Amino acid sequence: MKKNTCIRVYADQRQISNCRKKLQENAVAFTQLSKVLALAGNEVRLKILYLLEEEQELCPCDLSDMLGMTIPAVSQHLRKLKDGSIVDSKRIGQTIFYFLKREHLNVLNPFFHYVDIKSKKNSRPVMS
Repeated sequence: MKKNTCIRVYADQRQISNCRKKLQENAVAFTQLSKVLALAGNEVRLKILYLLEEEQELCPCDLSDMLGMTIPAVSQHLRKLKDGSIVDSKRIGQTIFYFLKREHLNVLNPFFHYVDIKSKKNSRPVMS
């Protein structure tokens, strides 16, 4: 195994120490952010999160119809999102409705904004 080598002339120990401190101070935030991004990194789950943000709350049947997927497949994704504490649910009668937890909007909104901008660019009429 090759040993890591560096060709720098000078290592700024203060910079290294400050950066390590920043990483340590923000360890919880990095863990939470990486968890959200890991779950949202799946295309289907990202679409589910987008739809939940757009519609506020949806049941698995609605999501199944919207995504063109089976209810069990959608339910598996919802379970992962719920286990990851990104979505929550409420029961009304026999129906379970899922909704996006608000504390994750700061992370997810830039991605949703990107999706909206791309869809507007792609739907513009072509000028001749």
